[in-house]
Amino acid sequence: MTATPPPLEFIVGWDEPETEDPENPMNWSALVKWANILILSVIGFLVPLVSSMMAPAVQLIMDDYQTTSTAFATFSVSVFVLGFASGPLLWAPLSELYGRVPVYHATNLLFLVFTLCCAHAPGQGAFLAFRFLSGFAGAAPIANGSGSIADLVPKEQRGKFVSAWSVGTILGPMIGPIIGGFVAETAGWRWMFWSISIAIGAVTILSFCVLRETYPPVLLGRKAARLRRETGDDRYRSKLASGIGSAELFRRSIVRPSRMLLCCPAVTILCAYVAVLYGTLYLLFATYSFVFGTVYAFSPSAAGLVFLPGGAGTLLGLAYMARFSDRTIAKRAAAATATATMATPEDRLPLVVTLPGALAFPAGLFLYGWSVECRVHWAVPLLGTAVTGFGSILVFVGIQTYLIDAFEKYAASAVGANTVLRGTVGALLPLSGLDLYHALGWGWGNSLLAFLALALAPVPLLFGRYGARIRKLGGSRVSL
Repeated sequence: MTATPPPLEFIVGWDEPETEDPENPMNWSALVKWANILILSVIGFLVPLVSSMMAPAVQLIMDDYQTTSTAFATFSVSVFVLGFASGPLLWAPLSELYGRVPVYHATNLLFLVFTLCCAHAPGQGAFLAFRFLSGFAGAAPIANGSGSIADLVPKEQRGKFVSAWSVGTILGPMIGPIIGGFVAETAGWRWMFWSISIAIGAVTILSFCVLRETYPPVLLGRKAARLRRETGDDRYRSKLASGIGSAELFRRSIVRPSRMLLCCPAVTILCAYVAVLYGTLYLLFATYSFVFGTVYAFSPSAAGLVFLPGGAGTLLGLAYMARFSDRTIAKRAAAATATATMATPEDRLPLVVTLPGALAFPAGLFLYGWSVECRVHWAVPLLGTAVTGFGSILVFVGIQTYLIDAFEKYAASAVGANTVLRGTVGALLPLSGLDLYHALGWGWGNSLLAFLALALAPVPLLFGRYGARIRKLGGSRVSL
């Protein structure tokens, strides 16, 4: 009788049953999951806070550097976002190659260093360079946070986790100018950077204590390596191992976000829509202090407070999203089970989410622009910013959770592609903000932006209905 030859490899996966293996991040306790996601949310709050906090203090910085350049006035705010757009091209692939946590720790430290350097920049050029590098390093938790959520949370529960994580990323730009305007006016703009650096340092220390690795290919790779050491048998291999050399794997990982953005129509279209809305928001952020300072004679600290209504609208949108997103997908999943079908990523884009978001964003722009143009009481344009904030968060979170569900294995790269495009537009579009208002006025200038958002409003509605067909176009190129 012929003996059975020994296996060429021992495939290492989660212990059976997978739903009970404590090493599987999906099986971690709710406390551990929430601790990881809340830390990422706090970091995600501080990064955009740094991006926008200097908006009310731009004039003080210009006076210190003895410049009257309008380009410096807007670019000093938006250059951070340009770095923010570049970072995911590196950080997202690295997280899929070496794990989430090493990238988080390294970039948190770099973010702290470059933010401190902004406070001591000797001139305009150095200041802009450090702002760019600060944004480049700070992009990691925003680009990779969605990947961590995909590692930790099953599809039917992701809505509330993404909403919680998104609180920081959306509130940061709203609250930053409030803090920045007050500190800059009372203690000077350099202390503004020092104060936020203390907060970054504290969260960085906390992240070393709390964050745990969540990326399954890395965790199973470590498990296989441990078994090889313990048994002395080199045949143990992770079931998620690619079988590709490190150099080739890095090359594929590094180009994946760009490939997804350029070759996958679903990613391209959705990211373009988000980029237009994001760029419009940053144009508003970069010009609020000029608008309310010119029209309503607000001081720098008072100008920082005008970001509050937008933050309130955003929080209301998050509450709305958390209530309807997971509930809708749970109903769809139950219906799919009853009919022997499968829930789809398109279930993340129901009309109850996409329609209010797509319409509220331009409606808020119309209200904001024409109330300023007609010199209506300042409370009315602020109401417009709240409506815009409400609409923006429904669109952003809805599309982000859709990308996570649609490209689950490469969620970090998909969201990284989204961050790259929206960050690029968010950096460049504000440069034309003051010129746009000078040429068209507050009313028609904002109406132009609103018409553009309105023209793109059908995008999330169409994906909610026909997204599966669109995803098939170029989908095979994602993993290359």
